[in-house]
Amino acid sequence: MSPLLLEVGVKRRTREIRPPMGLREVPRYTSLPVKSTLEALEGNKVKLSIEVDEAEFDRNLDAAFRKIAQEVRLPGFRPGKAPRRVLEARIGIDAARGQAIQDAIPEYLSKAVREHDLDIIATPDVQLLNNNEPADAENADPVAFVYPVLFEATCEIRPEVSVPGYAGLRVELTSPTMTDEEIDEAVETERRRFGSLVDVDRAAATGDNVVIDLEGLRDGEPVPGLNVDEWTYEVGRGWVAPGFDGHLAGAKKGDVLKFSAVPNGTEEEADFVVTVQRVQTLELPELTDEWVAENISEADTISAWRSSLVERYTEMRVNQMRRTVVDRLTDELAKLVEIEVPESMVAGDLQARVQNTIQQFQQQGIALDQWLSATGQDTESFIAGMKEQSEKAVKVDLALRAVAVAQGIEVTDADIEAEYEAIGVRVNEKTAKVRKAYEQNDAVADLVAQMRKSHALEWLLHNVSFVDQNGTVLDTDTVLGEHDHDHDHDHEEDAE
Repeated sequence: MSPLLLEVGVKRRTREIRPPMGLREVPRYTSLPVKSTLEALEGNKVKLSIEVDEAEFDRNLDAAFRKIAQEVRLPGFRPGKAPRRVLEARIGIDAARGQAIQDAIPEYLSKAVREHDLDIIATPDVQLLNNNEPADAENADPVAFVYPVLFEATCEIRPEVSVPGYAGLRVELTSPTMTDEEIDEAVETERRRFGSLVDVDRAAATGDNVVIDLEGLRDGEPVPGLNVDEWTYEVGRGWVAPGFDGHLAGAKKGDVLKFSAVPNGTEEEADFVVTVQRVQTLELPELTDEWVAENISEADTISAWRSSLVERYTEMRVNQMRRTVVDRLTDELAKLVEIEVPESMVAGDLQARVQNTIQQFQQQGIALDQWLSATGQDTESFIAGMKEQSEKAVKVDLALRAVAVAQGIEVTDADIEAEYEAIGVRVNEKTAKVRKAYEQNDAVADLVAQMRKSHALEWLLHNVSFVDQNGTVLDTDTVLGEHDHDHDHDHEEDAE
């Protein structure tokens, strides 16, 4: 698939929020030769009743005969060239009527959806109300065809929500400012890089290193990855199996430990034999100005080094804060949506997430079941976690649309044209080709909806309050920086 079609496909996942006009003065009619009526049902469902008159349906019959002509071979005519009157005389009209109905329903349903400004979120349930009886096979008598052709479609539409309090949201972020204790911890972490492991004649404790010979067996056979000699392992890491480190704590040089445990990422127990070769501790260098001057390139005193660490760690924290700000904001925004979100929207988003994840694994040469085993998950827990993300995505989709309406956020023709140009740059296509692709795929409204949501999110980012874990208000400019947020929250497009 071309980059442009992928771009259009992404934008088509959402539709512009418009109040389903006419619901309060139903039935609402559209003009002949195709007439449609809109009726509000319970919840977020409506029913479209559509009538197609004889003259209009005859156009569909012409198209059906042209399609049939491609498949039927008649003497004297090239494939696809037999006229309708000849085909009708040779094969009758019933087959064409069936084909015409099959092709016409999606066409007229799509038109009715647009005419009534409906924001459909699931495949409509369509019922043909007449002309659905087969011909009498015993007598070969055709069943009388009735006009107008009638069908109805029950449609689930995107619900409208209110998000009271959205302008007063307080979004908690981790403060980039370091405490004295955190600075001391950073210094200690850096010093550990210069430490040396030395043997000690005592029992191992959490934080010590042990040099071990590790043997893992299941039914007497070695377990892959659990058999190694002279392995230096830090007690307390928890890398091998639940309870593994507990057996090492208190062990001394020469001890042979035998126990059973379930290795991480597996479901079956294994038998372990661990021989402790040595117990070691990490000996750190004495922290002096002289040591700093000799080993730290950016400083020559302890004080200067601490200042350098504060600057470096603060920059890292600021960058991390900016990477998470949209997620934290949308977490709070989703909490304002109190309705039970439509299961169809959740299911659609969930299906897309699972498929995307599987595709990513396949591109990396990883099987999903292998990844699940390595991470200690089963299929049910994996899907459950994905579903939580989908439920949030749907709530955020509804909430952002509500904010856009409440704030009167609109998208102009100039805005759309600028977006076409930006997309063209991303996919290396001319603006005119991008515009044509969106128009031909009936995706302009979807693009507009996504742009309105993006603008709504941008409004929120600049108007909510950001606070740290102590409730202290953080500077918005520091939180957001000079980042272009218009192109940094595509993950919120996922909801159908």
